[in-house]
Amino acid sequence: MKPMTIGEAFRRQALSNPGKPALFFLGTSYSYTRILFWAEAIGSYLRERGIGPGDRVMIYLPNSPQWVIAWLGTLMAGAVAVPVTPIYTPRDLEYIARDSGSKAIFCMDTNYGYVAQVRKKTGLESVIYTNLADLLPFWKRALGWLLDRVPRGKVTKGKDSVPLVSLLRKRNGQGTYHEEQTDWEKNAEILYTGGTTKFPKGVPITHRLFLESAEEQLRVGDLLIPPGTNVVLQGAPLFHILGQIFGMGALCLRGDSVILLPRMNLDGLMEAIRVHKALSIFGVPALYRMILEHDRLDTYDLTSLKYCFSGGDVMPPEVANRWKQRFGVPIYQGYGATETVGGVSLSLPGESTPAQSMGKVLPHKVVKIVDPETLEEVERNSVGELLVRSEPMVCGYWNKPEETKEAFVEIEGRLWYRTGDMVRMDQDGYLYFVDRTVDTIKHKGYRVSASEIEAVLQEHPAVIGACVIGVPDPKVGERIKALVVLKQDVKGLSAYELIRWCRERLAPYKVPQHIEFRDMLPKSKVGKLLRREVRGEEKKRLEKGKWEGVLEVGEKGG
Repeated sequence: MKPMTIGEAFRRQALSNPGKPALFFLGTSYSYTRILFWAEAIGSYLRERGIGPGDRVMIYLPNSPQWVIAWLGTLMAGAVAVPVTPIYTPRDLEYIARDSGSKAIFCMDTNYGYVAQVRKKTGLESVIYTNLADLLPFWKRALGWLLDRVPRGKVTKGKDSVPLVSLLRKRNGQGTYHEEQTDWEKNAEILYTGGTTKFPKGVPITHRLFLESAEEQLRVGDLLIPPGTNVVLQGAPLFHILGQIFGMGALCLRGDSVILLPRMNLDGLMEAIRVHKALSIFGVPALYRMILEHDRLDTYDLTSLKYCFSGGDVMPPEVANRWKQRFGVPIYQGYGATETVGGVSLSLPGESTPAQSMGKVLPHKVVKIVDPETLEEVERNSVGELLVRSEPMVCGYWNKPEETKEAFVEIEGRLWYRTGDMVRMDQDGYLYFVDRTVDTIKHKGYRVSASEIEAVLQEHPAVIGACVIGVPDPKVGERIKALVVLKQDVKGLSAYELIRWCRERLAPYKVPQHIEFRDMLPKSKVGKLLRREVRGEEKKRLEKGKWEGVLEVGEKGG
């Protein structure tokens, strides 16, 4: 691939496809020319604010045209994007703003209040806010307001808090734009991911690494759909590496059209597939299950789909089989992580991928399967921890030397990333997921840190100890369960109160769905919490079909 930045890659597509729809959003199409103009306007504004090469800019937005132009505009200014989920609470927001050293943030007016709460505690100097309907045609905005269908939040206006629409209007008709010159080896973004630590870890990704990784993964889909002809249903959030590779990669490297949904509504998703004749869809296994089990599925025509991809978790065979029987096309599966910039292995069109396999390793990735204690390679078909390397590759976490030392190891002069996942590879080169070595929970495609939830529970004045594990669930991957030990003098504290405590401090997808009270937790001789032992107990309990003593709390609001 010729050296270029992500901004340059998108500009090439825009110049080649000026009038072609880049995005579809709530029934409105946005051309490549329009998206480029808006992104360049944002790039100019950021530079005028003194934000340029190396500076970090947070993107605290849902899937929308605003997200796309904020991300592209930030990169065109030479700055580093820091995308985060729009459902983060002030606790997570403050931590990431401080850890990344971000100077500016794009946010919705509906979450402006959270930004205001943390702004004085961080280095956030500039706030660019928007409403979800801001870039829709006037008649759609007016209708949405009239029917009270558009959420609106209160903002504090000032020189450091600027509405996105006003800066876009200000740029209208101005002269030629010049992108800030950036080396493609420089960081384009920092994606924060869960894991074994109390707080999310930042994964720095360069322009080159993103573009080369996206190119390799998109090339697999080219076998079914010629480049430039695809209509992609964005089935994953843009702050997630899966969503970026198949969404932003399609825009910057293929000149395809991408359908954005502000939130995951199944009727809206299936109607968008029908109306726009979507050819591709990607998402976590839970998305495919929900579509299959939707009671109005028969009312939608999804026969345009040719390439269906699943990542983020293990695909249950019964879901894959039902999908193939229903729609006549398979669900292609893959395995990857934020630290590997998406795909390590993919199932390939034209090949008969074995059931429950994660596919074959991509050409630019090299893997080892090793004993997690000795790091010695195991024999073929034996279970071991998966190590991954590539050229180029992520070499460590942002501002986290200890975590970097644990997750990135040098073997015979080469750097490897330790995934923490136990896998095996068969004689034909297909990978299979077996278990996790680290205390990470996969819930609805998210990587959730068990220790982060434990820390929040232990901040409660009545809690003396907590252990959080993932309980296997075919619908969501794993449900989050917490075992809690209370102080001896505490009486009457309910699981509902602890759930509420967590909801006030954690993003909704991190909130436990089960609370079990115990007198003590299993620990090693040196006092280390034995989560593996607790997971073993849960496995036996599930096999017997017994859930004695467990209070299940629904996911309402989370």
